[in-house]
Amino acid sequence: MESCSRIANLVPLLLLIFITQCTARRAASPTEPCRFPAIFNFGDSNSDTGGFSAAFGQAAPPAGETFFGRPAGRYSDGRLIIDFIAQGLGEPYLSAYLDAVGSNFSHGANFATAASTIRPQNITLNRGGFSPISLNVQWNQFYQFQSRTQYFRSQGGVYEELLPKAEYFSEALYTFDIGQNDLTAGYFLNLSTNEVRSYVPDLMDQFRTIIKNIYGGGGRNFWIHNTGPVGCLPYVMDRLLIKASQVDRAGCAGPFNEVAQFFNQALKEAVAQLRKELPLAALTYVDVYSLKYDLISNAEKHGFREPLRACCGHGGKYNFNSHVGCGGKIKVKGKEILVGKSCKDPSVAINWDGVHYTEAANKWVFDRIVDGSFSYPPVPLKMACRRVE
Repeated sequence: MESCSRIANLVPLLLLIFITQCTARRAASPTEPCRFPAIFNFGDSNSDTGGFSAAFGQAAPPAGETFFGRPAGRYSDGRLIIDFIAQGLGEPYLSAYLDAVGSNFSHGANFATAASTIRPQNITLNRGGFSPISLNVQWNQFYQFQSRTQYFRSQGGVYEELLPKAEYFSEALYTFDIGQNDLTAGYFLNLSTNEVRSYVPDLMDQFRTIIKNIYGGGGRNFWIHNTGPVGCLPYVMDRLLIKASQVDRAGCAGPFNEVAQFFNQALKEAVAQLRKELPLAALTYVDVYSLKYDLISNAEKHGFREPLRACCGHGGKYNFNSHVGCGGKIKVKGKEILVGKSCKDPSVAINWDGVHYTEAANKWVFDRIVDGSFSYPPVPLKMACRRVE
């Protein structure tokens, strides 16, 4: 009887210890890194890992020379920010959804294609230069992917190895980097700055719709990049003329960067509104614009050179020629000669081909966004499943 009494006296103490340990574990959990078993990416050439190349033709050498040693579907000499994101989360590089050869979708898929826009463009790729695979098309591809993969995965065998588990769609990180082409498309159609600004609200409406669609399908974790300083890109400065008074201290085209900042403010507000409307979502807005502009305007300080000059190209003030680009050849006396050559050291170049960034620049940006210093709310990449009010 006495031993039973002692055990009975110990029960409240054991219960208290158990509750304390459980409470401690729950309190600690918000500081534990998130587990993202998959990544699903949407965007344009800033994060395209092979979609455009699969649909319309591979980016020519010397693309991919720095890391892959060959063209790898990326418009860069090597890896993109999305590659470093995948690597930072311990995941393999994303296969492009449109690439039927050698792809593995077990840990996500990339729906981005170069030249894509948020809003569909009413012009063909050949005439306008913009991809028909706009953000709404990318979402439709994702929707089909999500619904069909589980049927095929249930068949077992190779399908089980190459396709994501059902629960990965709610646990995944959904990444976005798109909008740059929506702005330049307007200017290339000779629209005024006010006219380009006027359709930004429509871009935000369409962007919010896609986020809500993914949320409705179970997506919860969103990592959203704003757009970069388009007025610092050689292909913009070469094609769109401005007054000398409109050139800023970094040598960039001020009016186009102002429109990019206008877009970014609208995007930031759209993300804030989505937080209110989607109570279970963790949405992180990432300011890559500030980092890219800092890198360009303070290139030497950060170990780079000639920030406004393309590493790979041919001729002109910015080593950019819209007719003979990176990897381009010309005929001399009936013989093809490569003139769109890479620079000697891409590791100190910021711009790769007049439009896109080098691997070195992409890595520099990633290293500064990964800890949440440029995120709103200030959430590190590995904590991007945490909803912060």
